[in-house]
Amino acid sequence: MKIITGKHSPNFNDRKSHIDIIVIHYTGMKSEHEALDHLCNKSSKVSSHYLINFLGGIYSLVDEEKRAWHAGVSCWNGDNDINSSSIGIELENPGHDFGYKPFTNPQMVSLESLIRYLISKYNIPLHNIVGHSDIAPLRKKDPGELFDWKRLAKKNLSIWPKKSSVNPFNNICIGEKSKSVLEVQEALSDIGYKINKDGYFGNETQLVLKAFQRRFGSGKFDGYFDNITGMLIHSIKSLTKI
Repeated sequence: MKIITGKHSPNFNDRKSHIDIIVIHYTGMKSEHEALDHLCNKSSKVSSHYLINFLGGIYSLVDEEKRAWHAGVSCWNGDNDINSSSIGIELENPGHDFGYKPFTNPQMVSLESLIRYLISKYNIPLHNIVGHSDIAPLRKKDPGELFDWKRLAKKNLSIWPKKSSVNPFNNICIGEKSKSVLEVQEALSDIGYKINKDGYFGNETQLVLKAFQRRFGSGKFDGYFDNITGMLIHSIKSLTKI
């Protein structure tokens, strides 16, 4: 694993907890140069520990022992200070605003090496290797539906749903308030998502479902609940039990 030095971000402070999460982002900017400038600009107040460019080059921008500022307002498994407990990895990609495209094979190869190293060093559980949209589903889409989570899972670097024909949930619709909605919300919360468990299928629940669908490859990410989504939620919940 080759690390590129010479670029450093001033945007960090001290951690308040131990590292047990990896968060994967895309840069969402037009070029590698623009992304590096932003992450290394003191006035931006944004940073990440690593950035991987299209060619697979890995920049180390913030020392791992420091708290980089990549997660923003976010939560996972009840942890509201994700910056303190995570390593942030940015992948060069213009994102949804500037021509979202598939991630390159060199990027993925380098990412796999980096994740493997981080899992070994910090004993990070696979269900805590997440996307920015998982920890901030109300405001983020990255790394998005083109990111190959299944590829990582095949190399034991992430989780992926097992084939299942079991959907234990009743059908639910947007605008509905019921015990069935509450059961879906509780399952998403058990997986790690921050969601109000109020039994109401409103905008928040739809956005969390969108994030889940992007993450676990349902073939759609509209935030509507269907049989496939129910099966995926059931499968993933079984994988994330500690």
